[in-house]
Amino acid sequence: MQLRQSLTPGRRGMLVRLTAEEGRRPALLDALHRYSDGLDEEPGTELFIVHLDPDDANVVWLYEIFHDDEAQNEHRAAEGFAQLMTELPDVLGAPPAILRLDPLRMSLQEQVLSEDLTL
Repeated sequence: MQLRQSLTPGRRGMLVRLTAEEGRRPALLDALHRYSDGLDEEPGTELFIVHLDPDDANVVWLYEIFHDDEAQNEHRAAEGFAQLMTELPDVLGAPPAILRLDPLRMSLQEQVLSEDLTL
C-alpha cells in the first residue's frame, strides 16, 4: 500500500455536528447522500466525509475541505447546498455546530481511493 500525502495550506475546512431529531438520523443521512451525490457541481469541495457518531444515534459529523475561501463561498451558493438547507430543518433537533479549520497536511492510503465504494 502506498501512502499519498499533501500539504494543504490555504485550504479551508469545517467539522460540522448535525443532531437529528430522535429517530430521524436515517432521513438526515438520506439528505446528506443526495447532496454528496451532486458534489461534482462543486469542484472546489475537495473532501466531504460523513461520519456516524458511535455514541449518539442522533448525531452525524461532517468533515469538509475546500480548495480556498472562494471554493467555500461557491459551496454555500451551490444549488445542491441550497436544497440541503431546505431539507435540514425537517430532520434536525438542534442547530448545526460548526468548527472552522485550516487544514495543514493530509495523508491517505492510496488503497482507499481504489476501493469499491458502491452505496
